[in-house]
Amino acid sequence: MRTFTSWPSWAHAEEPLARALPASTVDDLRRAVAFAARRHGAQQRPTGRPYLEHLLEALQVAVTGAELRERDVLVSIVLHDVLEDTSCTEGEVARAFGAEVAAFVRWVTRPDGTAKADHLAALARAPRPAVLVKLADRASNVQELERMPWRFQRRYYLETVAYVLPLAGVHPWFAEWFAQWRERWRRVERWPA
Repeated sequence: MRTFTSWPSWAHAEEPLARALPASTVDDLRRAVAFAARRHGAQQRPTGRPYLEHLLEALQVAVTGAELRERDVLVSIVLHDVLEDTSCTEGEVARAFGAEVAAFVRWVTRPDGTAKADHLAALARAPRPAVLVKLADRASNVQELERMPWRFQRRYYLETVAYVLPLAGVHPWFAEWFAQWRERWRRVERWPA
Protein backbone atom coordinates (compact mmCIF):
# COMPACT_ATOMS: atom_id res chain seq x y z
CA MET A 1 0.00 0.00 0.00
CA ARG A 2 1.46 3.31 -1.08
CA THR A 3 1.91 6.08 1.49
CA PHE A 4 2.10 9.82 0.92
CA THR A 5 4.49 11.65 3.21
CA SER A 6 7.10 13.27 0.97
CA TRP A 7 5.53 16.76 0.91
CA PRO A 8 6.02 18.03 4.49
CA SER A 9 6.22 21.63 3.24
CA TRP A 10 5.27 23.73 0.23
CA ALA A 11 8.95 23.68 -0.83
CA HIS A 12 8.69 19.89 -1.23
CA ALA A 13 5.32 20.02 -3.00
CA GLU A 14 5.83 22.86 -5.46
CA GLU A 15 8.05 21.16 -8.04
CA PRO A 16 5.99 17.95 -8.39
CA LEU A 17 2.83 20.06 -8.54
CA ALA A 18 4.36 22.22 -11.29
CA ARG A 19 5.10 19.08 -13.32
CA ALA A 20 1.55 17.76 -12.94
CA LEU A 21 -0.69 20.83 -13.03
CA PRO A 22 -1.26 24.05 -14.97
CA ALA A 23 0.65 27.04 -13.61
CA SER A 24 -2.59 28.79 -12.67
CA THR A 25 -3.63 25.84 -10.49
CA VAL A 26 -0.22 25.75 -8.81
CA ASP A 27 -0.54 29.48 -8.11
CA ASP A 28 -3.97 28.94 -6.55
CA LEU A 29 -2.61 26.06 -4.47
CA ARG A 30 0.28 28.25 -3.29
CA ARG A 31 -2.26 30.86 -2.17
CA ALA A 32 -4.42 28.18 -0.52
CA VAL A 33 -1.46 26.74 1.40
CA ALA A 34 -0.48 30.23 2.61
CA PHE A 35 -4.12 30.92 3.58
CA ALA A 36 -4.37 27.61 5.46
CA ALA A 37 -1.01 28.17 7.16
CA ARG A 38 -2.18 31.56 8.44
CA ARG A 39 -5.49 30.15 9.64
CA HIS A 40 -4.18 26.98 11.27
CA GLY A 41 -1.16 28.78 12.75
CA ALA A 42 0.72 26.58 15.21
CA GLN A 43 -2.00 23.91 15.24
CA GLN A 44 -0.68 20.35 15.37
CA ARG A 45 -1.93 16.93 14.40
CA PRO A 46 -2.70 14.48 17.22
CA THR A 47 0.77 13.01 16.57
CA GLY A 48 2.39 16.37 17.36
CA ARG A 49 3.41 17.10 13.76
CA PRO A 50 2.58 20.49 12.18
CA TYR A 51 -0.99 20.57 10.87
CA LEU A 52 0.09 21.85 7.47
CA GLU A 53 1.73 18.47 6.85
CA HIS A 54 -1.71 16.83 6.91
CA LEU A 55 -3.06 19.26 4.31
CA LEU A 56 -0.07 18.66 2.03
CA GLU A 57 -0.32 14.88 2.51
CA ALA A 58 -3.97 14.99 1.48
CA LEU A 59 -2.99 17.06 -1.55
CA GLN A 60 -0.24 14.57 -2.42
CA VAL A 61 -2.75 11.71 -2.16
CA ALA A 62 -5.03 13.53 -4.61
CA VAL A 63 -2.40 14.60 -7.14
CA THR A 64 0.09 11.73 -7.19
CA GLY A 65 -2.18 8.90 -6.08
CA ALA A 66 -5.66 9.53 -7.46
CA GLU A 67 -4.26 11.82 -10.19
CA LEU A 68 -6.93 14.45 -9.58
CA ARG A 69 -6.49 17.64 -11.56
CA GLU A 70 -9.62 19.70 -10.85
CA ARG A 71 -8.55 23.06 -9.41
CA ASP A 72 -11.54 23.47 -7.09
CA VAL A 73 -11.14 19.97 -5.65
CA LEU A 74 -7.41 20.43 -5.02
CA VAL A 75 -7.82 23.85 -3.42
CA SER A 76 -10.66 22.46 -1.28
CA ILE A 77 -8.40 19.66 -0.09
CA VAL A 78 -5.88 22.20 1.19
CA LEU A 79 -8.63 24.23 2.88
CA HIS A 80 -10.82 21.35 4.07
CA ASP A 81 -10.39 22.03 7.80
CA VAL A 82 -10.38 25.85 7.93
CA LEU A 83 -14.10 26.13 8.72
CA GLU A 84 -14.11 23.38 11.33
CA ASP A 85 -10.81 24.03 13.10
CA THR A 86 -10.26 27.80 12.81
CA SER A 87 -12.26 31.02 13.01
CA CYS A 88 -12.38 31.28 9.21
CA THR A 89 -15.83 31.74 7.67
CA GLU A 90 -17.33 30.26 4.54
CA GLY A 91 -17.61 33.79 3.14
CA GLU A 92 -13.87 34.32 3.53
CA VAL A 93 -13.15 31.10 1.67
CA ALA A 94 -15.62 32.05 -1.08
CA ARG A 95 -14.12 35.53 -1.51
CA ALA A 96 -10.58 34.18 -1.69
CA PHE A 97 -11.14 30.99 -3.73
CA GLY A 98 -14.68 30.96 -5.12
CA ALA A 99 -18.13 29.70 -4.21
CA GLU A 100 -17.49 26.13 -5.39
CA VAL A 101 -14.46 25.73 -3.14
CA ALA A 102 -16.41 27.17 -0.21
CA ALA A 103 -19.28 24.76 -0.88
CA PHE A 104 -17.00 21.71 -1.03
CA VAL A 105 -15.27 22.76 2.21
CA ARG A 106 -18.68 23.26 3.85
CA TRP A 107 -19.71 19.72 2.86
CA VAL A 108 -16.73 18.20 4.68
CA THR A 109 -17.08 20.48 7.72
CA ARG A 110 -18.94 18.93 10.64
CA PRO A 111 -21.50 21.46 11.91
CA ASP A 112 -21.35 22.32 15.60
CA GLY A 113 -23.49 19.97 17.63
CA THR A 114 -23.64 17.30 14.92
CA ALA A 115 -22.48 13.81 15.83
CA LYS A 116 -19.49 12.69 13.80
CA ALA A 117 -21.30 9.57 12.60
CA ASP A 118 -24.25 11.66 11.38
CA HIS A 119 -21.94 14.01 9.52
CA LEU A 120 -20.05 11.16 7.88
CA ALA A 121 -23.31 9.46 6.90
CA ALA A 122 -24.51 12.71 5.29
CA LEU A 123 -21.49 12.68 2.98
CA ALA A 124 -23.21 9.91 1.01
CA ARG A 125 -25.40 12.72 -0.41
CA ALA A 126 -22.50 15.08 -1.09
CA PRO A 127 -21.45 16.05 -4.61
CA ARG A 128 -18.62 13.93 -6.02
CA PRO A 129 -15.98 16.70 -5.65
CA ALA A 130 -16.73 17.04 -1.93
CA VAL A 131 -16.47 13.26 -1.53
CA LEU A 132 -13.06 13.35 -3.22
CA VAL A 133 -11.96 15.98 -0.70
CA LYS A 134 -13.07 13.73 2.17
CA LEU A 135 -11.36 10.69 0.69
CA ALA A 136 -8.03 12.51 0.35
CA ASP A 137 -8.38 13.82 3.91
CA ARG A 138 -9.12 10.38 5.35
CA ALA A 139 -6.34 8.71 3.34
CA SER A 140 -3.88 11.13 4.90
CA ASN A 141 -5.28 10.52 8.37
CA VAL A 142 -5.23 6.73 8.23
CA GLN A 143 -1.54 6.81 7.28
CA GLU A 144 -0.91 8.09 10.83
CA LEU A 145 -3.06 5.48 12.55
CA GLU A 146 -0.16 3.37 13.82
CA ARG A 147 1.05 6.32 15.88
CA MET A 148 -2.21 6.58 17.79
CA PRO A 149 -3.37 4.69 20.94
CA TRP A 150 -4.95 1.32 20.17
CA ARG A 151 -8.47 2.34 21.26
CA PHE A 152 -8.34 5.28 18.86
CA GLN A 153 -7.02 2.97 16.13
CA ARG A 154 -9.97 0.62 16.56
CA ARG A 155 -12.59 3.38 16.65
CA TYR A 156 -11.11 5.18 13.65
CA TYR A 157 -10.76 1.97 11.66
CA LEU A 158 -14.40 0.99 12.29
CA GLU A 159 -15.59 4.52 11.48
CA THR A 160 -13.60 4.53 8.24
CA VAL A 161 -14.94 1.13 7.19
CA ALA A 162 -18.54 2.07 7.99
CA TYR A 163 -18.69 5.57 6.53
CA VAL A 164 -15.71 6.33 4.30
CA LEU A 165 -15.07 3.09 2.42
CA PRO A 166 -18.55 3.15 0.86
CA LEU A 167 -17.72 6.61 -0.55
CA ALA A 168 -14.51 5.37 -2.19
CA GLY A 169 -16.45 3.90 -5.10
CA VAL A 170 -16.68 7.37 -6.67
CA HIS A 171 -13.08 6.98 -7.88
CA PRO A 172 -11.34 3.69 -8.81
CA TRP A 173 -8.00 4.67 -7.31
CA PHE A 174 -9.55 5.47 -3.93
CA ALA A 175 -11.60 2.26 -4.04
CA GLU A 176 -8.44 0.20 -4.55
CA TRP A 177 -6.31 2.14 -2.05
CA PHE A 178 -8.88 1.90 0.74
CA ALA A 179 -9.44 -1.80 -0.02
CA GLN A 180 -5.71 -2.39 0.46
CA TRP A 181 -5.72 -0.29 3.60
CA ARG A 182 -8.62 -2.29 5.04
CA GLU A 183 -6.82 -5.59 4.40
CA ARG A 184 -3.74 -4.26 6.14
CA TRP A 185 -5.78 -3.15 9.18
CA ARG A 186 -8.42 -5.90 9.32
CA ARG A 187 -6.83 -7.32 12.50
CA VAL A 188 -8.34 -4.36 14.37
CA GLU A 189 -11.79 -5.95 13.98
CA ARG A 190 -10.73 -8.64 16.48
CA TRP A 191 -9.60 -6.17 19.14
CA PRO A 192 -11.79 -5.74 22.24
CA ALA A 193 -14.16 -2.79 22.35
